[in-house]
Amino acid sequence: SLSMQNLHSLPVNLPQGHAAPMQAKSPVTLTISQDSHIFLDKTPVTLETLAESLKSMLKDPDANVIVSADSAAPNGITIQAMLQARSAGAKHFLIAVKHVD
Repeated sequence: SLSMQNLHSLPVNLPQGHAAPMQAKSPVTLTISQDSHIFLDKTPVTLETLAESLKSMLKDPDANVIVSADSAAPNGITIQAMLQARSAGAKHFLIAVKHVD
């Protein structure tokens, strides 16, 4: 899991969790909003365009995709978006959470 303050994403209500701070290598942020809108960094995409858009953003083969999903986003859309990211070549996923003490 990942607990970060500086994501390249739109604000969402992240799920809470305990996570040690981590540094992502060449990250791209995959944001899923409460109403199932999908963004790569801050650029809107659809499930159909996500893989092609992400390919051009993954400049480093070890780049991380930070999944910043609203806690109220449907799990199905989050999983589908991650599968599309994987088909684009993403290998490393980090889950953003809101740190709780």
